[in-house]
Amino acid sequence: MTAPSGPGLRRTLGVGDAVVIGLGSMVGAGIFAALAPAARAAGSGLLLGLAVAAVVAYCNATSSARLASRYPASGGTYVYGRERLGEFWGYLAGWAFVVGKTASCAAMALTVGAYVWPEQAHAVAVAAVVALTAVNYGGVRKSARLTRIIVAVVMAVLAGVVAASLSSGQAEGGHLALGASGGVSGVLQAAGLLFFAFAGYARIATLGEEVRDPARTIPRAIPLALGIALAVYAAVAVAVLSVLGPDRLGEAVAPLADAVREAGVPWLVPVVRVGAALAALGSLLALILGVSRTTLAMARDRHLPVALAGVHPRFQVPHRAELAVGAVVVVLAATVDVRGAIGFSSFGVLVYYAVANASAWTLRPGAMARVVPAVGLVGCAVLAFSLPADSVVVGAGVLALGALVYAARRGTAAVR
Repeated sequence: MTAPSGPGLRRTLGVGDAVVIGLGSMVGAGIFAALAPAARAAGSGLLLGLAVAAVVAYCNATSSARLASRYPASGGTYVYGRERLGEFWGYLAGWAFVVGKTASCAAMALTVGAYVWPEQAHAVAVAAVVALTAVNYGGVRKSARLTRIIVAVVMAVLAGVVAASLSSGQAEGGHLALGASGGVSGVLQAAGLLFFAFAGYARIATLGEEVRDPARTIPRAIPLALGIALAVYAAVAVAVLSVLGPDRLGEAVAPLADAVREAGVPWLVPVVRVGAALAALGSLLALILGVSRTTLAMARDRHLPVALAGVHPRFQVPHRAELAVGAVVVVLAATVDVRGAIGFSSFGVLVYYAVANASAWTLRPGAMARVVPAVGLVGCAVLAFSLPADSVVVGAGVLALGALVYAARRGTAAVR
């Protein structure tokens, strides 16, 4: 593995911190918005789509945990692909993550703006990015403490949504009947959309260089975070679906707010809006952490400008990478509305995890040891190509551009 030069990152995160950071990524704005497009795709098969997404997420989480305990460095699947499959596959995973998640950062920032002050969404988004970049600059422990507060508040809001919905007279058990009115393709598309919300557990592995005793901590933290997030998602999906039904849920703009309003608890609507804004902040905080660490790892290998590999001697964070990521996201959040144009991010995340599963396949021979990564790899491929056609086309184009950049850099190096 490439040895970092200069000061290294500080190992300060324990199991609890790692779990909180994972939850901050997963129980984010996705749960407030992903249910509607998933229900629109799957209809009565929404809960089946959630189950499929959970199985694929479990396989990916298991593969990521095994790899992270062996390669406890910043970068996540970028490092695993490089070490197990070769430089190109690691690079492609890193490219998909950095480009896709940078757009996701801008989208989360704009989501915060839309909830807090819709008329000044861009200004609020920029302020959110600047503030959270400053928090991250001060050290990963500060980021973990802020995430802990955000996760606690969001969990309380979601608990209120579940309680209000299920205890109301509007909840109907018939709405939960399993079916597949959207067909198999609709269930798979819903699974792909819902999987995107699960993908935050990668943040734990991406921070591998800042975790204490990573061989023990990461394999414990990833399944814990995923299990809690799955329980929360299932409870919220059942509650909202029981009140609205698949058809009305598919048409909802703010499904959780609509559910509590329908349940006869209108005073909870502004609370849900505050929870959604905080959830988006938590997701944004974790996204900036993850993108900056992958940027650091790629800069160390000169796939990105080597200046971005610097680590602050006092705070022991990749300060240049964090500032660079923050600056790019600020520009995007100030000038472009990317909330409706990041479908390729889902495609990129699934490619990222496909590389992780392929890497885990090489760890140990034996049929049983390869069942989980095999299921994860196939699941990622199926879900990736079950996404809406425009997401697949844009995602494939982004990956092709990355491959061209890689080939051009290799060609230039060969000439030299």
